[in-house]
Amino acid sequence: MAPAKLPVLKPGEAVATFGGGCFWAMSEAMSELRGVSTVISGYAGGTTKNPTYEEVCTKTTGHAETAQVYYDPKVISYEKLAEAFFYAHNPTQVNGQGPDEGPDYRSIAFYRTPEEKAILLSVIKNINASKHYNAPIVTEVVPFNVFYPAEKYHQEYYRLHLNDMSGEFNSGYLRGVSEPKVLKLRAAEKAQLKPEFQKM
Repeated sequence: MAPAKLPVLKPGEAVATFGGGCFWAMSEAMSELRGVSTVISGYAGGTTKNPTYEEVCTKTTGHAETAQVYYDPKVISYEKLAEAFFYAHNPTQVNGQGPDEGPDYRSIAFYRTPEEKAILLSVIKNINASKHYNAPIVTEVVPFNVFYPAEKYHQEYYRLHLNDMSGEFNSGYLRGVSEPKVLKLRAAEKAQLKPEFQKM
């Protein structure tokens, strides 16, 4: 299936790229933040060009499932996005998230400027110091190279299929694995949510 198309960056808009386990949950969680216009699920951090989902699942491409976030920095800062990312998954788990294991599910944050790198390292330091997690954060902090959008059917997957009982596995996975991550972010970053999600 063909990959999704990347949106054209709007004037004044910025972009950030994060990987924290299955992109179904991460994309939904980040899309609920105020100032975020679009989130695209995709692949980054590896060497294979234009990878397919099946190829990434072989764990040989080097890519991680990622969420590319398009946002208005006048509404939400990169620092707040980074905080939300670290609260939307378990950044202390090496090469996986919950039942999803392997480098394609690793925790990874990409920076495009030295300032973004400094912000990521600062946020990690602060969260570690707060003892929010009972283990240190192991997230890879690496320079951004290229992002490949995932297939169209992966886009907005959580929102479209959470209540779809016809797909037994997907519905069970979304309820059991994805939804807790989304709820985790809503609880941790309530003030940063769009109004319609603050009520949920």
